[in-house]
Amino acid sequence: MKKHNLKRRALAVLCSSAFALTAISMSVQAQDASTKADEQYTWDLTPFYATKSDWENELERLRGEIDGLSAFAGKLDNAQTLLAALEAQSAFSKELLRLWTYASNIQNTNLANPEGQAMVGRLMALFQTASAAQSFFAPEVVALGQEKIERFISSEPGLKDHAFSLRNTIRQGKHVLSPESEQVLSLLTGALSAPQNARDMLANAEIEWPTITLSDGTEAHLTNAGYTLHRADKDREDRIAVFDAFWAKYKDFESTFGITLNGEVQANVATSKARKYNNTLQYFLSGDNIPEEVYRTLVKVTNDRIDVLHRYFKLRGRMLGIEDLGYHDIYPDLVQTDLSFPIDETREHMLASLRLMGEEFSGKFAKASSERWMHVYPQAGKRSGAYMSGSAYDVHPLILLNHQDDYGSASTYAHEWGHAMHKVLTNENQPYELSNFSIFTTEIAAIAKELLLQDHMLQQAKSEDEELFYLGYALEQMRGTFFRQVMFSEFELAIHEEVEKGAALTGARMTEIYGEILKRYHGHDEGVMTISERDMIEWAYIPHFYYNFYVYQYATSIAGAAYFVDEMKTGGKKGVDTYLNFLKAGGKDYPVEILKEAGLDMTSAAPYNAVIDRMDDVMDKIEAILDKRGS
Repeated sequence: MKKHNLKRRALAVLCSSAFALTAISMSVQAQDASTKADEQYTWDLTPFYATKSDWENELERLRGEIDGLSAFAGKLDNAQTLLAALEAQSAFSKELLRLWTYASNIQNTNLANPEGQAMVGRLMALFQTASAAQSFFAPEVVALGQEKIERFISSEPGLKDHAFSLRNTIRQGKHVLSPESEQVLSLLTGALSAPQNARDMLANAEIEWPTITLSDGTEAHLTNAGYTLHRADKDREDRIAVFDAFWAKYKDFESTFGITLNGEVQANVATSKARKYNNTLQYFLSGDNIPEEVYRTLVKVTNDRIDVLHRYFKLRGRMLGIEDLGYHDIYPDLVQTDLSFPIDETREHMLASLRLMGEEFSGKFAKASSERWMHVYPQAGKRSGAYMSGSAYDVHPLILLNHQDDYGSASTYAHEWGHAMHKVLTNENQPYELSNFSIFTTEIAAIAKELLLQDHMLQQAKSEDEELFYLGYALEQMRGTFFRQVMFSEFELAIHEEVEKGAALTGARMTEIYGEILKRYHGHDEGVMTISERDMIEWAYIPHFYYNFYVYQYATSIAGAAYFVDEMKTGGKKGVDTYLNFLKAGGKDYPVEILKEAGLDMTSAAPYNAVIDRMDDVMDKIEAILDKRGS
C-alpha cells in the first residue's frame, strides 16, 4: 500500500467537518468530564465487539493470517487463484478496519488513556505488516497485463466485484515498481510519516503557549484550542492581542516547522519521481483518477473571481463597523444571536430539512439518528472537532461530535450525518469491494446536508435578524469551505513545485510564499484587508498540509453540493433520484465519472462559478436588508 493511500484510507475512516480546521487535529481539549454524560448521548460499541477480549482475540487471529496473504506470491497465473487471493485480502481488510474502528473510537473519547493509545499502536503495526505482505500483488497483476486480466474477469464470475480494482491496478501499471521495491516502500511507511508526527508533537505538546490577560480580566491560554476560542472575541483589541501573541509563538518556531513540512514535501516529491509521475500533484490525484485539470481549473476560476471574495470582506467590514479591516477581523460572527440548538432540537430541524428527499431517505435518517451511533458532548481528553467513522462495512457508522448547542454545532451535525447516510446507502447497494467511496464524493454528500439545513432555517426565520444570521453563516461557510481551501490548495501546490524545480524550501521561504497568496486572496494591495507580517506564519498552524493535496476537495465539494441541492429543489423527484443514485454508487467508479453520470462535470469551470454566484446572491440579500435598515 502506497504511503499516500495509507493516509487516504485513514482520512476516509474519519470523514470530518471542513468548516472546523481543528477537526482532524489530535489536540486534547480541557473539557468538563461531566458534561451531559447521559448514556443516550454516547455511542454503543458492542455491535463491533461485545468485549475488549473479543477485540483482542480477533486481533490475534488476524496476526496469524498474515502469512496466508503472502502465500499467493508468484501464483496469480489463473483466474481461480487470483480470486482466492482477492477474497483473502477482502476478508482480512474488512476485519482489520472493524478492529480499527473499535480501537480508534475508544482512543478518541480519551486521548490521554494509554490503553486506547496502545490499541491503536498495535493496529498501525499490523497495517504496516499486512501492507508489506501484500506488496507483491500489484506488480504481479500488472505483469499479467490487461488482456489476460480481462480474460480472467470474463471467465470467473466471482471476479465481478473485484473487476474495478483490477482494472484500476492495470491503469496505474507504469507507476507500479518491482515486488522488492514495493515492499521497501511499504516498510518505509512509518519513516515517511515522521515529519507529520514531529509537527503534531511540536504543535500540540511541546511548545509552551503564551497566556495573555484580556480586557475583562480573563486569562487566555493561547494553545491551538485557546486561539480558536478567543480569535472571535467581540473586543477588537483583545483579538489583536490574541493574534499578536499566538502568531509570534509560531514565528519563534518558523525554522522547525519549515524543516518538518519540507521533509513531508521532499518525501512526496521523491516518491512521485520513483513512481514515474510527471509531478507530485499527478501522483496524489492518481489514486482516484482525478484529472489535474480539476485542481488547476478550480484554482484558476477562484483567482479569476477573487473580486467576489473581496466584496465579502468589504461587506464584513460594513456589518462589523470596521473601516480598516485586518486579518484579526475575519472570525467574529457577522450577526450576534442567542439562538440555541440542543441536540434533540437539532435532530428535528435536520428531519424537517430532509423532507424534500422523500419518506424513504428521511425515514432511514430518523431511525438511524435515534440509535446510539453518536458520541455527542465534550468531555475531558476527548478529541476535538467532529468526524464520521464508517470503515466497518458490516456495522453501522459512528459519529463523534463536540456539540455546543449553537448553530455551528447544528451545521456540523448535518455534515457528519451527511457522511453517515452516504455510508448507509453505499453499504446497502454495493459490495464491500466497491464501498470505499472517495473523500472527493463524500464531502459533497455531507455539505449538501448543511445547505439543506441552511435553507430550512432561512425559511422558518422569525425576524430579519435571524435571516441575517443564517445568511451570514452561509457566507462564512462559502469563504471557509471554498475560498480558504483553494488558498490552501494553491500554497500546497506552490511548495511542491518549489522543490520540484530544485529550490530550497525553508520556513522563511514558506512564509514568503504563503504571505503572497494570503495578501492576494484578502485584497491587501487593493486596500480591502491589511495582511501584516505577523499573519504570514499561518501556514505552520495548518495540519492539513501533511494530508497531501486533500483540502481542495472541500472546495470542489461545496460546488458539487450546491449543484445537487439546486437539482433537488428545482427538479422534483428526478432531481432527488439523481442525488440518491449518486449516494448509492459508493466507490463503484472513479469519482469524476460518478459525478458526470449525475450531470456534473468537475473538470469544467461551471460548478465553481456556480458556487461563487451563490455567494454573490447571498450578499445581494444581505445588502438589501442592510440598505432597507440604512445600516
